[in-house]
Amino acid sequence: MNKNILVIGGTRFFGKLLVQRLVMAGNKVTIATRGYAPDPFGDRIERIRVDRRNEAAMRTAFRGARYDVVFDQMCYSPLDAAIAARTFAGKTGRYVVTSTIDVYRGLLGKQDAPFKEDDLNVQAQPIDTAYPWHDPARAIESYVPGKLQAEAYLYRDGTLPLVTVRLGHVIGGQGDFTGRLAHYVDLVRACAPLRYAHADATTSLTSPQEAARFLAWVGSQRFEGPVNGACAGALSAHALYHKTAQLLDAQPRAIRQHPGQAGELSPFDYPAPLALDTSRATALGYRFGHSDEWLDDAIRQYDLAFV
Repeated sequence: MNKNILVIGGTRFFGKLLVQRLVMAGNKVTIATRGYAPDPFGDRIERIRVDRRNEAAMRTAFRGARYDVVFDQMCYSPLDAAIAARTFAGKTGRYVVTSTIDVYRGLLGKQDAPFKEDDLNVQAQPIDTAYPWHDPARAIESYVPGKLQAEAYLYRDGTLPLVTVRLGHVIGGQGDFTGRLAHYVDLVRACAPLRYAHADATTSLTSPQEAARFLAWVGSQRFEGPVNGACAGALSAHALYHKTAQLLDAQPRAIRQHPGQAGELSPFDYPAPLALDTSRATALGYRFGHSDEWLDDAIRQYDLAFV
């Protein structure tokens, strides 16, 4: 059955792929953004121009609204979570928040096995509503604690029929603004060494297409709670660098250094494994692809852009 769906965000990277999937499936789709970024969907979707971080504007924009599913791509802090809860309580059958593998960072080094959803006691996390979450100068440093505290707020609040989708690192493809995969191509082409902390500290990766496919599937289901999503074939920074060098016919050079902050030496370089156990999603009926199916092409695309 076709659904009435709202996507908060959805104008860049895998958010556009999500909207495309939803539209192609015959759903009525509305995107809510500030209206600064163009989208390619023409009259196939409806649009609401609103500032996600302005509670009064959000309440006005969605007064009287009702959606089968809301996908929130822009929930980055407990303040955003509070706005979501107060705006959409009783107005949606399903609220799907795009979260991240990084919510498990506080557990680094406590186990080598991939993290399951229940390994993180998200409701026990402290919430700091006084922190300047919306300060643009703090966007990078606030990302991980913001995502974690957003989840904590929503689960404690309990007013939304909630799923938080903890995606592995989404990389590659058109629109990847993060520069994380490009970093490895740049290193190889510049004949620069990889500086890394732990050769075996694998982390889970996801293609934009897989992220969009998984989110769309989650929206069509009935389960609630956190769910991990990532392709099989986790890699360490060390392995990703060597894969890149091999694909580009270059001689790899790697220098091990003392572990520091996560990602301090290179993207995805961790002092301990940070990978996802996706058995919950699998048991619910989803089948993930493998990183080998898309990562080589993504690396080659960046190499062509380098040239």
